[in-house]
This record gives sequence, structure tokens and C-alpha cells, in this order.
Amino acid sequence: MNEQEQKSILTLGLMAAFADGDKDERERGEVKRIADALAGEGAINVAALYQDVLLRRVDLASVARSLESAESRQLAYEMAVCVCDADGVQSPAERAFLDSLRSSLGLAGQKVEVHTQQAEAIAALPIAGAALAGAGAGAAVDEAELDKAILNASILNGALELLPESLATMAIIPLQMKLVYRVGKSYGYELDRGHIKDFLATAGVGLTSQYLEQAGRKLLGGLLGSIGGGLLRGLGRQAVSSGMSFASTWALGHVAKRYYAGGRTLSTQMLRESFDGMLGEAKGMRERYLPQMQEKARTLNVSTILDTVRNG
Repeated sequence: MNEQEQKSILTLGLMAAFADGDKDERERGEVKRIADALAGEGAINVAALYQDVLLRRVDLASVARSLESAESRQLAYEMAVCVCDADGVQSPAERAFLDSLRSSLGLAGQKVEVHTQQAEAIAALPIAGAALAGAGAGAAVDEAELDKAILNASILNGALELLPESLATMAIIPLQMKLVYRVGKSYGYELDRGHIKDFLATAGVGLTSQYLEQAGRKLLGGLLGSIGGGLLRGLGRQAVSSGMSFASTWALGHVAKRYYAGGRTLSTQMLRESFDGMLGEAKGMRERYLPQMQEKARTLNVSTILDTVRNG
């Protein structure tokens, strides 16, 4: 995949991020931060692409026409679908955008429909799940068991980050939400999706922006979409950058633990500072747990992603 195709796919992903016109300032800020960060990691100025999209200097049809190969067009559509589904099921505006994109890319057929259905199914899965045995209101929380659950969730998300499929990248977000739900429930709080999304945003973890960051890094590294490489190549080339999902999941789990154990008394600033501190600690742990992420990745398959999220 050449540089122009990468630029076009990233541009379409950014257009998808703003297709619903309903991003709050925190999420817009996170998308900009991700664009700035990706701009410093390769030859493509992603920050400039972000400005082009924000100021409506790009046209959907012309960007789509610049994708010449069937593989790049399919990958662009898959990434756009996952961007739209990252923060929940598609809005009418997002569906209209994806319809226009599919038409501009000249895509049709079962593969397109299957991917859309799978992404929507992941986005629609409930985040509610079981707490740890014996936990809940009035019960003592098994701290060691909760720490183990956070570590296992972090390793699973690190493994998903190693896979080249766009759906695997998307699955990381609902698994993080399920982890926060589980932590809160263990301390006696019954959380809904809206509360968890706000918790993540306050900590500095946007849903759409996080998917863009993960998928953007894979795309720029030639790993997204399994074109000409696949898992084994990914396990080697992604090893250095992998672990961002491990780190963010571990940090979220432990910040949630501190937040709900303390009766939700942390201020916005304290919550963000706590997350940043935990994230730095988790980044230092990535190399230690990378072999476990790689081993777990070998057991995962895109056809079982839905079950992985459902049971995570």
C-alpha cells in the first residue's frame, strides 16, 4: 500500500469520526491529539489531514477515487465502519455517510455486509456483566482477584492489538467498558453505558479517538487489514509499539478501582492525573507481558471476536 492510499484511508477515517456532527469538545480534542501524535510517527502529516477534514477542504468522492486497489477500498470502508461504531451503534448521519462512502468506493456484496453487521453487533453488545464472586454492595472486595481480572483484560486487549483485522482493533473499546463496569459493580455501583463513556472521557480515553490511534498506527506500519503479512509478521513488527492497549486498559482498570473504592470522590483533575500516572507505570510493564500477549494472539480469530467481547 503506497503513501497516497494510506493518506486517503486516514482521511476517510477522520471524516467518519465527524460524520455524526455530535462529538463533544473532549473527544474532538482527543482526535486532534491523536492526529498530532501520528503526524510525528511517519512521513504522512496526519495533523494536516485532520485540518483538511475539519475545515471541509476534502471531498468524499475524490478521496475515494484515489484508492485504486480493491484491497485498499475494502480496508478504507472497514476502517470507516469501525470508526462510526467505536462509540456505539451508528446514528442516522453515520449510516448516510457510510452509504455514500460505499457507493463512492464501488463496494457491494456479502463481505461488505458481513463486516458492517459484525461491527454493529459488537457496538450493540451490553456492557453489563458479572462482578467478582462475593463482591458487591456491603461485601468485601477480593483485591487480588480484581487485580488479576484487570491484568487478564489488559493482556487480552494487548493481544487484540496485535491482530491485523480492523474488527479486532474495535473490540478493545467495549472490553475496556466491560472492565470498568465490572470494577464498579464489584464495589456496589451499577453503571450504565453513558456513565462509563463519561468516565473514560474524563480520564482522557476517547472512544473514537482511541480506535483512530490504534488503527492509524497499524495502517502506517503496514499491519492493518492483513494485506501481504498477517499475524506472524504482525507479531514481530508490532511488538515495539504494541502494548498501548495493554497499558490503557491496565490504567483504566486501576483508576476505576481507586475511584469506586473511594466512593467516586476523585475530582476531574485528580482522575486525569491518576490515569496519566497509571498509564506511565503500565507502559513500563509492556515488555514483561508481551510474550503473554503474543501467545494469546495466536489463540484469537476474527471469526470469534464477537464471542470474545461478549464473554470478556
